[in-house]
Amino acid sequence: MLHELLLALLGYTGDLIIDEREHQNSAATPLSGDAPISEECSFKLAPDISFIEPSERDLLEKIITLGFYYREIDRFASKARNLSWIRSANASPLERAAELSKSKTERPSVYRRAIANGIVEILSVYRSAVLLIEQKLLSETMPILATVTQGLNKFFVLFPPLYELVLEIERDDIRGGQLLNLLHKRCHCGMPELQACIQRLLWHGHQVMYNQLASWMVYGILQDQHGEFFIRRQEDRDTEHCSSHSDVSEKLARLSTDYTSVTDWHLGFHIFLDMLPEYIHMRIAESILFAGKAVRVLRNPSSAFRFQDQLITRSSQKIQGVTGRFSIQKEPLLDMKLIGEELLPQSDADKIEAMLQGLKEPSEFHKRSFECAVDSIRAIAASHLWQLVVVRANLNGHLKALKDYFLLEKGDFFQCFLEESRQLMRLPPRQSTAEADLMVPFQLAAIKTISEEDKYFSRVSLRMPSFGITVKSPHVDLLKAKAYADGTSGAALSSGNSDISLDGWDGIALEYSVDWPLQLFFTQEVLSKYCKVFQYLLRLKRTQMELEKSWASVMHQDHTYFAKHRNDRINYSKSQQRRQTCRPMWRVREHMAFLIRNLQFYIQVDVIETQWNILQAHIQESHDFTELVGFHQE
Repeated sequence: MLHELLLALLGYTGDLIIDEREHQNSAATPLSGDAPISEECSFKLAPDISFIEPSERDLLEKIITLGFYYREIDRFASKARNLSWIRSANASPLERAAELSKSKTERPSVYRRAIANGIVEILSVYRSAVLLIEQKLLSETMPILATVTQGLNKFFVLFPPLYELVLEIERDDIRGGQLLNLLHKRCHCGMPELQACIQRLLWHGHQVMYNQLASWMVYGILQDQHGEFFIRRQEDRDTEHCSSHSDVSEKLARLSTDYTSVTDWHLGFHIFLDMLPEYIHMRIAESILFAGKAVRVLRNPSSAFRFQDQLITRSSQKIQGVTGRFSIQKEPLLDMKLIGEELLPQSDADKIEAMLQGLKEPSEFHKRSFECAVDSIRAIAASHLWQLVVVRANLNGHLKALKDYFLLEKGDFFQCFLEESRQLMRLPPRQSTAEADLMVPFQLAAIKTISEEDKYFSRVSLRMPSFGITVKSPHVDLLKAKAYADGTSGAALSSGNSDISLDGWDGIALEYSVDWPLQLFFTQEVLSKYCKVFQYLLRLKRTQMELEKSWASVMHQDHTYFAKHRNDRINYSKSQQRRQTCRPMWRVREHMAFLIRNLQFYIQVDVIETQWNILQAHIQESHDFTELVGFHQE
């Protein structure tokens, strides 16, 4: 009876202590390892045992519940630690099909496996306690039930909450960050033994999280096979609707490191809130996301950037060799991997790894230490990304080029372009040849005003994406109101199209070719904003030029007519009458020209130039990439 009791404490039932679940089965076979955890204690004393006193029966019933809890907790740990989902190379097709069907119902989890390792530690302490009780009872005569109760006293406090914990985990299929969140909440209890136990389980779970953080923030690799980390790769939902041709072209494009790193930066990864523990602030999660993406960019420079960097290094080595007394070239061409190591030095990578390693060691999770470490890692990544984009990729030169061409800083070039294309723009654009027609005056203006030293002009190209702009409903409402004020009916306006097309040449746009890594800074959204500002400024310049040309044309006609008819009194009086008639129109033209001139001056000087100087000051002061992006957006 003693050994049957001790075996029952380790989950093995027999004739004295039975499992009601097993006896309910017709075959009375033991439960399989895949059976769900029982929600009620099924360990009972056999009903035909009549020689045990009621008080002893009650005490035995209480003791054997520990055996039930042990078995269910141990079954949970065994299932969580089972690695059969890893298919071996020698597995037969039937075995693989069976494993695949099983994995559909039971998803593996590295976090559960880590928690199970902690549970195994606790269960081993329990087994040692049972073994110690057996040794005591066999070595000397002692009261059996009192000895067992005294030896396992602390497990009456530990096992019921642990059992409830594993039952909730299995029932609600809790994994990943949700599991950490659950354990963190259960840590707040008033029982020191239970608190230490749950903290140990949380420590095991945090080891997995720190390993994932190290992989992400040191190497830029997302190590998350089962979707349990709070950083997740963006799912491409449109692939199902794409044709096979587009799928093939996308796969070919993804072979390019340039394409992959930029896509990963903007669309590749996001924070998965369902797996973000509540005790990790959203700001910290965003810093972790940024640091990992930055490390991915720094460790995977594009092939074009590597080649350019190698050429610069070789040329500088040659110059140093020629200027010295001896021209010696001992160093071979740099290996491509060395460029990535220069962008993120190994010393800084080791520093990041050491910070994360320092977080793994304490037995308790310290939120303040965790946030400080993440902020430090983010600062390192942001500083190196700033160095890459601002210094090595010459961000300021490209900003100056965008200011020159998109913000019309090179006024002589656009003045010349509008002069050359003025006759062309007096006619509506032809749909088939509009862009080609514009290229002639564009190239002529470039030859006349752009020097060969301007290395950024080759990145600028002229486009005609659409003909004209449209006036949306607010403008249509304004026109309707004006028509109503004039006493005319707005039926014609309302019955017609709600969009009114204006000058077709207002669709002129510029494109700017951006190389890696500047796509991280000059996104399509940013370049489209530059393009909209360019179209507006070009429209202003065209308006100003037409107002000036109209004045010059009218004055030329007036002087010609006056010179021809100055001795003819009749025609002279007609000329004076015509001047008087046109004078209000000339006044309106002067007011329009005054408005346009002042508006242009305000935009170019008080807005663009002022903001440009502020941005330059920020570039000089800040060494953080995200700050720089914010300043530029502002």
